Amino acid sequence: MAGPLLVADVPWLLYRSFFALPKSIVDSEGRPVNALLGTVNALLSLLDWSRPRGVVACMGAEQADYRVKLYPAYHAHREPMPAELAAQWEQAPLLLGSLGWTCSTSEQLEADDVMFSFARLEEERGGKALLLTGDRDLFGAVSERVAVVELRKGSEHGEIGPAEVLERYGVAPALVPDFIALRGDPSDGLPGAPGIGAKTAAELLRAHGSLEAVLLAAQASGAAAAPAMRPRTAAALRENAELLRTFKEIATLQRIDVTWPADHATDLAGGARMARELGMRRLAERLEGMARA
Repeated sequence: MAGPLLVADVPWLLYRSFFALPKSIVDSEGRPVNALLGTVNALLSLLDWSRPRGVVACMGAEQADYRVKLYPAYHAHREPMPAELAAQWEQAPLLLGSLGWTCSTSEQLEADDVMFSFARLEEERGGKALLLTGDRDLFGAVSERVAVVELRKGSEHGEIGPAEVLERYGVAPALVPDFIALRGDPSDGLPGAPGIGAKTAAELLRAHGSLEAVLLAAQASGAAAAPAMRPRTAAALRENAELLRTFKEIATLQRIDVTWPADHATDLAGGARMARELGMRRLAERLEGMARA
């Protein structure tokens, strides 16, 4: 039986590696390549563990215009990309593609949306997808055939499936956008409903079933037939109802047309050649050794 499709959040991997690894990791010209190295190493660490049928490296816009139009503060708190990271960002598709991995991007939508699209397509084809990301928005993509990879030290990585999403958030994956709308998402600049944290957001969704039902209950709060809701909570929901609907729309992953990738093995020799062209000698030597093994 074919293994899962490994779908990677390249922007997250690049940022994660750039800030986690020393800038002293440089190419033959003395330019930092720490983000590129960390990204490739993270993906290589998953090959033996997950035995994927193929790897898809996803990129996209820094922020989708329609999300910014809905809420101008979306991503507004983020610092501009450092120039040393931007240079590596430009080289990433070249290096990742040389390893035989499918590179896919969107000019209008974000890497999350591209990943979501591949996950749903793989699921519809009867396969399984593993999503390598640190973005919790993608918990909303989790299903019986789609899991988020949890990177751990060593080779014993983990999977976050529906049961783990329920354990962490208190709601099923389908309600993750509703949960984010209520609780907020600081990484995206979404404040959520005033005074409502993760515990209350999950309690409200379990009691009512969806954000829209929660908002209807807040409108009806105080009526004899309405489930009990704290007056302060109900007031916060009523006063911010339209904004919370906007937050859910922003947090809802969008599906785009993507091409279903055929099974493909990692081209270690091809990756080694490109690593040498990019002046990444140690990575080239590692890939050459893996190719010979």
